[in-house]
Amino acid sequence: MMMLGRGLDARDNQTRQIQDAVSNVEKHFGELCQIFAGYVRKTARLRDKADLLVNEIYAYAATETPNLKVGLKNFADEFSRLQDYRQAEVDRLEAKVVEPLKSYGTIVKLKRDDLKATLTAKNREAKQLSQLEKTRQRNPSDRHIIAESELQRASLDATRTTRQLEETIDNFEKQKIKDIK
Repeated sequence: MMMLGRGLDARDNQTRQIQDAVSNVEKHFGELCQIFAGYVRKTARLRDKADLLVNEIYAYAATETPNLKVGLKNFADEFSRLQDYRQAEVDRLEAKVVEPLKSYGTIVKLKRDDLKATLTAKNREAKQLSQLEKTRQRNPSDRHIIAESELQRASLDATRTTRQLEETIDNFEKQKIKDIK
């Protein structure tokens, strides 16, 4: 009995650590996503203002002398090329940073569902364990055998779901590290 209780405590600690890791990712990746999205929006607005500036320079150049007109148009062309780079930056950040960070909202939700299933199995195991102890105290042999088989089934279920959770969290951590890189 004492051995089984320690196993439950170890699994509870492991589950708590996994919950903390998922919550940590949810919090920080959410913040990163919001900040990067704000940066992308502001960069896009800056690009839009620069496009307005280029159009105004072209309009002004049309009213000036030929030499000044050529200089202003050359400046406007170069400034416009800079905005093309800014647009490429916006597109890259949106595709390579913001979208992957957004997807973590769904990923975290799925991991929370996995955790919930594991906790349900662990609770069922703990309930079966307490029922087994009550049955042992009463000591009828039939109930004892039935309760032990129920406990064994619940323990196997909890172990299986814990193992599945470990695998999914390992994959989650690997994907998180890959996405951060």
